[in-house]
Amino acid sequence: MTAATVNAATPARPPSRLLALAEPGRAFAEMAAFYALRPAMRTLPKGDGHGVLVLPGFMASDGSTRPMRSLLTDLGYDVAGWNLGRNVRVDNARIEAMMGCVDELTDSTGGKISIVGWSLGGVFARELAKMAPEKVRQVISLGSPISDDRNHTNARRLFEFLNGEEPEPLKDGNFEGLHTPPLVPTTSILTKTDGVVGWRGSVQHPDIEYNAQTENIEVIASHCGLGVNPTVMMAVADRLAQAEGEWSPFEPRGLKGLLFPKTQLH
Repeated sequence: MTAATVNAATPARPPSRLLALAEPGRAFAEMAAFYALRPAMRTLPKGDGHGVLVLPGFMASDGSTRPMRSLLTDLGYDVAGWNLGRNVRVDNARIEAMMGCVDELTDSTGGKISIVGWSLGGVFARELAKMAPEKVRQVISLGSPISDDRNHTNARRLFEFLNGEEPEPLKDGNFEGLHTPPLVPTTSILTKTDGVVGWRGSVQHPDIEYNAQTENIEVIASHCGLGVNPTVMMAVADRLAQAEGEWSPFEPRGLKGLLFPKTQLH
């Protein structure tokens, strides 16, 4: 079943108002859990030193990703934020600047980089990998609206108020077919209790003939807490620790499997 078929069968709609209202309290609890478990996270799989670019979500800045970047640095990666202020405008200048971030990190590390993007940052991560697959090792998105239908998100009106219904890159024929993954290993981490982006808008529907190295990982989290949720950190660390060229689907073993729901994603 293709993504288009799924979208036709299940009309896009944003999360319930109840989930949206619960976001701040749940995210605060996830932040508290992150810092409480931070010492234990040093036991997560270690990295090989390759570069990791971390992109923030809509209306957020590098400050929102600082806890995750600090953790990934401790795990042995060469980590960089985007240093582009708040993620508000979607225009050609911003896309060019993000591509500059990719170029700078690949040049400084001497190899392919991974890109981790939260929410809108994950959309950017996927599109950057499409533009320069030879520079990207893998992409991990967190609660990202990887669909051309903005009705999946509660942020649609604000996004279109700030960027218009057709942002500059779309006018130039770019950023179309968001559901199509880049030709690199791609992981979408999503939660059915997301209060900002409807989870169906984050589901990848793999096309084995196009790219078999795609997956979805379901977690129990809020949208605003995805970047600090301890379970998400476990999944991100596991994915990043894979040797280049040896990607395999996420398979939590033992008691860890209890932390990751295995429900139907359609």
